[in-house]
Amino acid sequence: MLKILLTGGNGMLGRTIVRILSDRFIIIPTDLPEVDITQPESVGNALMKYAPDAVIHCAAMTAVDKCESERELAFLINEYGSAVVAEVCRKFSVRLLAISTDYVFRGDRDEAYSENDIADGGRTVYGQSKFAGEEAVRRIYPENSLICRISWLYGFGGPSFVHSMISLADGSRNELKVVADQRGNPTSALAVARKLGELLEYPELTGIIHLTCEGEAAWCDFACEIFRQMGVTQKVTACTSAEFPRPAPRPANSCLKKDKLREYGLTPMPQWQDALSEFIALEFGK
Repeated sequence: MLKILLTGGNGMLGRTIVRILSDRFIIIPTDLPEVDITQPESVGNALMKYAPDAVIHCAAMTAVDKCESERELAFLINEYGSAVVAEVCRKFSVRLLAISTDYVFRGDRDEAYSENDIADGGRTVYGQSKFAGEEAVRRIYPENSLICRISWLYGFGGPSFVHSMISLADGSRNELKVVADQRGNPTSALAVARKLGELLEYPELTGIIHLTCEGEAAWCDFACEIFRQMGVTQKVTACTSAEFPRPAPRPANSCLKKDKLREYGLTPMPQWQDALSEFIALEFGK
């Protein structure tokens, strides 16, 4: 049984990986204060202690708006932390799966982005710091690392858009205004965890791969589907991003193509509506 060490094990994706993959792998979730990815000695001690076959690097600063006001911290965690993990994995010859994001793209074109499209970090500190982290992984450990981009993620316990919408639909609001001019691939952490488990069985795969669910939606479409599957009556009114200004600009297009999954002959990601249905059944008993 392969032994897999997680960074950011207390996060939403980390918790899901533990829940979904523990029957196939020995999963070792780590997080602060035990393992600090910005401290090489801390990461090195963890790999010496646990001797994993692979590392799934989930730890990151993902608060998009907070990254705008705390740029130095964002780059410390997302760039330097990724460089530290890559360097230690290289030192111990341990395979690395590094989680990244759609925010590495500008999100200003009509078609979805493939793994072969040029990324530049986009327009946010979060995207720029995550792209810098990708570059660090590619520079330091290209021979045995795989960068896995995800977006619009939701999972057990949240926080997520799914949990927020269900909380807001408490009967106290006649309508909910939800953005209609941003599109993406709503993606279940369950689906991502399963796919990461599949990728662990293919040690020869390196480079970049996209792991979002199939199909596209605007946030308002996503909200309507959540309420439909939950059996909740809630009026949803489409609005523009300009009506909800945020410190960090959101990409208008977060859609990612899964060309590499098809190229490698791997099973496709599920349709987003099907993945949502499974999640709602497990999380809310619907």
